[in-house]
Amino acid sequence: MSKDVFGEAIKDFYNKKYSEDIIVQAPDFDDDTIPVPYLFRNYTEMPVIEQKALALAFGDVLDVGSGAGSHSLFLQEDRKLNVHAIDISEGAIEICKKRGITNATIQDIFNLKEVQYDTLLFLMNGSGIIGKLTNIDRFFSHVKNLLKPNGQILIDSSDISYLFTEDDGSFWVDASAGYYGEMQYQLTYKKLVSDWFDWLYVDYNTLQNAANANGFLCELVFQGENNDYLAKLMPQ
Repeated sequence: MSKDVFGEAIKDFYNKKYSEDIIVQAPDFDDDTIPVPYLFRNYTEMPVIEQKALALAFGDVLDVGSGAGSHSLFLQEDRKLNVHAIDISEGAIEICKKRGITNATIQDIFNLKEVQYDTLLFLMNGSGIIGKLTNIDRFFSHVKNLLKPNGQILIDSSDISYLFTEDDGSFWVDASAGYYGEMQYQLTYKKLVSDWFDWLYVDYNTLQNAANANGFLCELVFQGENNDYLAKLMPQ
């Protein structure tokens, strides 16, 4: 049976078969949900952090992990930009095309080569795609090759240290367990269950240090109220 959880949920909603949401499971944490209608939000329904990113996008844009294509649609239709939407979900890309996105392909960004863009867009905790902090140098090395001269990366993430803060304000994590922002998730939708996968939340200082070490300038563009932020990265 297909494990394309996001794709099947997105197709169901588009085809008016929406009946339940995606369940997100993580070790040591309560289950969470992703409301499927949220994946189809329009610009006015997007959080400020996403609106700011879309306002900063320019030129040829790569929308990484496009999902149902809401960001790509806005950039294509309202901003009149040339957008390439990519996702590893076959179902998501199918619906991106049905929604009218001109250029949408099933693609893992780490296999994308010999093409360059002015803006690389990583939204909805876009740093998650890095997986583990030990992969961050590989990430920067790869995305640098995908940028045109004077190009930019717009990426959002969150500092989840609050999850490990005690009532007295002290901070406790198991140092032997690796960076505290490294999470593992499993998704379920109806009878579909995904494999477990790594997902990285990275605090801004750690991102900035890694960016600088890999030849990028890192600018904090927006700080949200829930420990989330938007950063702009440009090769030096």
